Amino acid sequence: MKKKILIAVGVIVVILLIAAIALPALIDVNKFRPTLETQISAALGRKVSIGNIGLSVLTGSATVDDLSIADDPAFGKNPFLTAKQLSVGVHLLPLIISRRLEVSSFKIVDPTVTMLRNAPGTWNFSTIGAAGGKSSSSGGSEGAANISVDKISLTNGKIIVGTVNSKAKPHEYDGLEMEASDLSYTTQFPFKMSVKTPGGGSLSLDGKAGPMNPKDTSQTPLDAKIEVTHLDIATTGFVDPASGMAGIVDFKGNVMSNGQVASTQGDVKIDKLKAVAAGAPATVPVTVDYSTDYDLVKQTGVLKKGDVHIGKALAQVTGSYETKGESASLQMKLNGAGMSVPDLEGVLPAVGVILPSGASLKEGTAEAHLTLNGPVDHLTIVGPVALSNGKLAGFNLMSKLGALGSFAGLSGKGGSDTDIEKLSADIRQDPTGTHATNLDVVVPSIGTVTGTANIDPAGKLDCKMNAKLSGVGGVMTSKFSPLSGGGGNGIPFKIEGTTKDPIFVPDMAGAATNLVKNPTGMATGAASGVTSGLGGLLGKKKKQ
Repeated sequence: MKKKILIAVGVIVVILLIAAIALPALIDVNKFRPTLETQISAALGRKVSIGNIGLSVLTGSATVDDLSIADDPAFGKNPFLTAKQLSVGVHLLPLIISRRLEVSSFKIVDPTVTMLRNAPGTWNFSTIGAAGGKSSSSGGSEGAANISVDKISLTNGKIIVGTVNSKAKPHEYDGLEMEASDLSYTTQFPFKMSVKTPGGGSLSLDGKAGPMNPKDTSQTPLDAKIEVTHLDIATTGFVDPASGMAGIVDFKGNVMSNGQVASTQGDVKIDKLKAVAAGAPATVPVTVDYSTDYDLVKQTGVLKKGDVHIGKALAQVTGSYETKGESASLQMKLNGAGMSVPDLEGVLPAVGVILPSGASLKEGTAEAHLTLNGPVDHLTIVGPVALSNGKLAGFNLMSKLGALGSFAGLSGKGGSDTDIEKLSADIRQDPTGTHATNLDVVVPSIGTVTGTANIDPAGKLDCKMNAKLSGVGGVMTSKFSPLSGGGGNGIPFKIEGTTKDPIFVPDMAGAATNLVKNPTGMATGAASGVTSGLGGLLGKKKKQ
């Protein structure tokens, strides 16, 4: 009896296997191709083309070759999505009994998705599934609203991101993986997505979206966690390479959108930040704790909180931004007070301020009140900066004055460091370089230095300075000291070279003019002192 049961079971299994093998031959699933194309086209509002369809009864799925989804005609004639293969999950009973095709899932293999934005800022994917879409049939809107899919996924995909009619090269991102369940125009659905970024980074979202906006997919409500790892600013294409901006970004945060306004908050960490072409990577990380509201329709946002941390130094950034056009633009203010200068030192190279070789900032506090305006990759930064009670270790300004020091009787004095009682200036940083006006530096061991300073995008210095000396040694010192009876017009000089290798160059014409303006008070023997001093100035220009 037992043997008969086993034989019966074996026969049933063989019959089922034969049926599974024979059924695809008995049912020509390719006859469903027009129906499938029509249904998907109606759901997406885009013309959809598919190739050969194969059926697997064992897995309950059909495979579709050569999937192509057309783009919105307003963005061009090239496809929005192409894929080598589409795997479609089907319900077998309706197919076997009534030859009716009911789809449960889609899996798109090796897709290429082209995402384009036009000049007003509208994305080509925003009209996918839109009611009354240009590519949809007359019943497309109603069909789309009534369709729900248990699961849709993309695997091993590529995203191409670009701007319509732009000269800029589109940017490609590989490793696209996406999965969404219970897709519907009437309910919320879970989803997750990840993609690789150039330079070995990644971006992922995990949360819920929906109900899908039938008029504009880009305005579908969303609640998700975002994580960005090792995003290389220089290789992602978000900024103009000529701007010199670079850095490695890590980010964790949340985004919540009602379809009209997206609110985002999180923490950003930037390593090796470089903000200008003439700069060098920062040696310390910059972290930003922020929150912002972004209007999806107007494509403008407000930065409600932007706490910038560099070590223990804190600056606060607030303002607005706009993402229209090829590059986002900012209208913001940065305010920082009582910031530790030693903590800030590591980020100075990022903005083109490179200390002389062997020098470091050991003491002091800084203050800055800056406005930031313009495209992020061609930003203009304007405002006053100040430093108090600073110490530049490993750099003796008096010894670096060279001929100027000899001229003033200061050469060789002051130890190995330079104490800075006060430094203030009005700064303007733009694509032409860094410019400082109303520069006022008080160095107790020397006096007061005033003037203007310019650093071009290549890092070259062009500074016109004037030193009013506080020392009392030597005839020339007394003539140029504000403490002497000579009037104190000061010693004019220039600084050339680079911030790393400054060269102090005497302004002979200016020095002579100052002497002529204040001839009174010269001591006996001053003529020989002047002759000796001028001879020394004419004879040498000293590098640091």
